[in-house]
Parts: sequence; C-alpha cells; structure tokens
Amino acid sequence: MAKTSSKARQARRERTVAKYAALRKELKGKGDYAALRKLPRDSSPTRLHSRCSVTGRPRGFMRKFGISRIAFRELALEGKIPGVTKASW
Repeated sequence: MAKTSSKARQARRERTVAKYAALRKELKGKGDYAALRKLPRDSSPTRLHSRCSVTGRPRGFMRKFGISRIAFRELALEGKIPGVTKASW
C-alpha cells in the first residue's frame, strides 16, 4: 500500500489539472506562454503519474484495467475481473 499522503497528493493534482484544463488549452491556442508559466505547476497534465486504484502503487500499472500488476493478479485469480482467465496449455 502506498502512503496516504502520496495518494492524496495525486488526487489533488488530478483535481488541479481538471480545473485548469480549459484555461491551459485557451492559452496554448493563443501562444501566451508567459501566462501559462503563471499557472500552478500541478495544473500541467505531465505532472500526473498513473497509480493503482486499489493499492496506490505507482509502478507496474496496467492502463487497460487501471490497477497494478500485483492487484491485477490477485483479482484475476479470485475471478473478479470479467473475461480474464489463467492461461494453461
């Protein structure tokens, strides 16, 4: 499990990115980079990092499912992810 503060920081960044998305798009369209620099750093989408929605783990993230490889394996073995079965040959 990730630290609660790390998960909270990521959630705050996501809210900030959503809040300033329209303004950033407008300023980029105009080419007003001076005004862009005055916005908060966390309003840039490049500062976001994908985290597992179950554990908050930042590495081994599977985009298709939105969870880490470890959480994916546990949920798949329990049969909680539809359409995913253990391979055997």
